[in-house]
Amino acid sequence: MTSRLIPYGRQYIDDDDIQAVVEVLKSDYLTTGPKIKEFEDKFARYVGAKYAVAVVNGTAALHAACFAAGIKEGDEVITTALTFAASANCILYQGGRPVFADIKADTYNVSTEEIRKKITDKTKAIIPVHYTGQPCDLEEIKQIARDHNLIIIEDAAHALGAEYKGKKIGGLSDMSIFSFHPVKHITTGEGGMITTNSKKLYDKLIQFRSHGITKDKDRYINESHGEWYHEEQFLGYNYRMTDIQAALGISQLKKSDEFLKRRREIANIYNQELKNIGWLKLPYQKSDINSSWHLYVIQINEDKLGKSRDEVFEYLREEGLGVQVHYIPVYWHPYYQNLGYSKGICLNSERVYRRLITLPLHPKMTNDEVDYVIKILHKLDMER
Repeated sequence: MTSRLIPYGRQYIDDDDIQAVVEVLKSDYLTTGPKIKEFEDKFARYVGAKYAVAVVNGTAALHAACFAAGIKEGDEVITTALTFAASANCILYQGGRPVFADIKADTYNVSTEEIRKKITDKTKAIIPVHYTGQPCDLEEIKQIARDHNLIIIEDAAHALGAEYKGKKIGGLSDMSIFSFHPVKHITTGEGGMITTNSKKLYDKLIQFRSHGITKDKDRYINESHGEWYHEEQFLGYNYRMTDIQAALGISQLKKSDEFLKRRREIANIYNQELKNIGWLKLPYQKSDINSSWHLYVIQINEDKLGKSRDEVFEYLREEGLGVQVHYIPVYWHPYYQNLGYSKGICLNSERVYRRLITLPLHPKMTNDEVDYVIKILHKLDMER
């Protein structure tokens, strides 16, 4: 096994990022201070939304969005099966029930036809996931939401900078959530953001991330209190981001377009250099979108290659490629099996999962590393 390892994703931190954090460490505020609002305002402008709310991670963002959407016990929320567990866990946090809709065979995004099939009188919301950074069919999803009075929470953890019909993801639905985990487009170490154009939802999100506490008096409170007064009006959580993280996020956001450009460069090189490998299916790209290329996933045709996906995965790992698989269908996890979900409910998701491999793609990759990935795949092709 080679000592070389090229990870599938990695943060890109430079001296400007480090200096931004150092400045906060020397300031009066370490936790929720002025950098939070600055980060939120700049992020909202970047994605084209009116409001943004920073939280501790992408999962907290999903949870907060489900709370603001009013998800409660007995409600059903439709999402995709081919995603990280958090896209469904957030529904459970609110007492709701995840309903899994199958994916389209080309984009691997949730199928709008399957969404329609899964709607019942208990359905409250849809959580479409922009898988790998390629936007879902938002016009169709929004039409479904209008037809059935549903809320849309876009899981855009993969999609910072992605565009749908010329507009950035983040200001197109009721709410969108983003993740700033180190493998994502920009990082705050851990962190997340919810964007919305609704002042009502914004106010709920702000209060929810801070224990449900506010300085605004409830209409039932008639006592007079001093300026120090605050009150808990509902059960919220401590999901506040720190100024340290926000400072890093502000610095990273300045480089977001540069990071996107590099991701797209690498994806284009892969598309060109791997297109003639017959057992390898490249990612599908729709003409009316601009993917942010969070992940570059290939599909293995085991019959043509004569090797299983698992064998290919191990081969690539032994050659120093930090490949990964995204994702195990959510309802395959033991926890969901114990909740009563059965295998076989989303056949496309299961079929695709068994064939997928994620190749290294991140802005810190050198041209030599990109060439090495291509070289190893061609080597495998020659050995078959």
